[in-house]
Amino acid sequence: MPKTIYDFEVQTIQDQKKSMRDFAGKVVLIVNVASKCGFTPQYKGLEELYKKYHAQGLEVLGFPCNQFGAQEPGSESEIQGFCELNFGVTFPLFAKIEVNGTNADPLYGFLKKEEPGVLGTEGIKWNFTKFLVGRDGEVIQRFAPTTKPEDLTGAIETALAQKN
Repeated sequence: MPKTIYDFEVQTIQDQKKSMRDFAGKVVLIVNVASKCGFTPQYKGLEELYKKYHAQGLEVLGFPCNQFGAQEPGSESEIQGFCELNFGVTFPLFAKIEVNGTNADPLYGFLKKEEPGVLGTEGIKWNFTKFLVGRDGEVIQRFAPTTKPEDLTGAIETALAQKN
């Protein structure tokens, strides 16, 4: 049974395996993202958080997902180019995944079980759902797509202040 996010391996947008253990000791914000969504401008705020707090130990991880209104139809290289060109994204992006259903990425299965949504529902409702993970790899909090990145500063600062 996985106990933390460190028990998972993911695929980078460059198609390389990456252990989540590489983020041990960091505060991690995991977000399912999309390029053609009403919330897509949140990329800018996510990048601002990354730049502001990265030196203190924050990692922002973007996982493209096409499950909501087919709002992420592009290839991995198209997604990466779009994010860099339009929003100056420098935080890590990963291969396109599913976050719900039988083909849901195992990391997302874990995140949803650890921090269910409203009324205990596990399903991800839309793009830009955010999970804040502490330095110990345990999920701290889940945020709705409507929660703007700048509204996460208090929770991020609290998590960064916690020692592993």
